[in-house]
Amino acid sequence: MYSAFLEKEKTKSELKEELDTLEIQLFRMKNNIKEIAKDSEIISIDQAGDDNWVVIYAHREKDMFQLMLHDCRKPYRGKWNSAIQAEYKDKHTLHIADIKGEENQGYGSVLLQHLKDMAREENVQYITGDIAKRDADHFDRLEYFYEKHYFHVEIDHKEKCGEIIWNDT
Repeated sequence: MYSAFLEKEKTKSELKEELDTLEIQLFRMKNNIKEIAKDSEIISIDQAGDDNWVVIYAHREKDMFQLMLHDCRKPYRGKWNSAIQAEYKDKHTLHIADIKGEENQGYGSVLLQHLKDMAREENVQYITGDIAKRDADHFDRLEYFYEKHYFHVEIDHKEKCGEIIWNDT
């Protein structure tokens, strides 16, 4: 079957398989949102790498919160696929304490974009973070990731540490 919107021509069976996959993800998304909403604030739905649907949700506690992501290819069983832990340092600065989860799925990018959106909505001008010594074996990957999201990145390779800052100006 040919379509001007497709990158390459797909067979009817390929299109049916994609439609079935999408239908399963949407069914799971509905059920996942019901379960997640029992304990968390639903922030959004989005698409990650390979156009998989994900649910973005948060737990807030005073000045700290965790922004989490669940992939709708799987049923929600109380565990996230990726998460950003952050805290408000003051009314202008949000500090990323940690990013955890599966790599190379697009989850970190989705979460970071939602974190920046939340910062804008709350008039938070800066997002900061530390690059720790434990990350020394993948400094290059971290630098690429943060620069891709318009963060200024400074890494001291000798001391094996660094910092990131995003300024919404």
